[in-house]
Amino acid sequence: MAKKGSFWSDFKEFISRGNILDMAVGVVIGGAFGKIVTGLVNFIINPIIGLLTGGISLDGLKTIVRAADEAAGVEEVAILWGSWIQTIIDFIIVAFCIFLVIRAIMKAKKIANAKKIAEEEKKAAEEKAKAEEEKKEAEAAAAALEAKRIAVEDATIRSENLLEEIKELLAKK
Repeated sequence: MAKKGSFWSDFKEFISRGNILDMAVGVVIGGAFGKIVTGLVNFIINPIIGLLTGGISLDGLKTIVRAADEAAGVEEVAILWGSWIQTIIDFIIVAFCIFLVIRAIMKAKKIANAKKIAEEEKKAAEEKAKAEEEKKEAEAAAAALEAKRIAVEDATIRSENLLEEIKELLAKK
């Protein structure tokens, strides 16, 4: 019985994953999209092709291998190459429509990413300018500190020199 519980918990985990649900939505949307394309082909493109071919429907184009004989109970055997061509046209239209959708999505992503990249570049430039300003301020502070150190060192040397002179004066007296 333990296996049964783990089977169902594994199934529950599998079915509740986000990517499975996304895939299911994609299949449903794909089926609906397929119906739209089939409608486009059957109700718009086929009549146009029928006009161009003199009223011949692609679905009606076939090569009869064996004719039907109702008296003998023999059904027609035919190569339905018109239906096959129709299927190819359907595929090309579906592929083209998917291409257009994906292309539009990629362009939208590119535009969105361009704005994001521009914002990131602007932020990076501002941070770089801020870092350079801080560096200049640090260098100025270091230079001021060095100047103070030199001034203190000079004052110390002068004080030592004065002390030496005072010692010499005191030693002479």
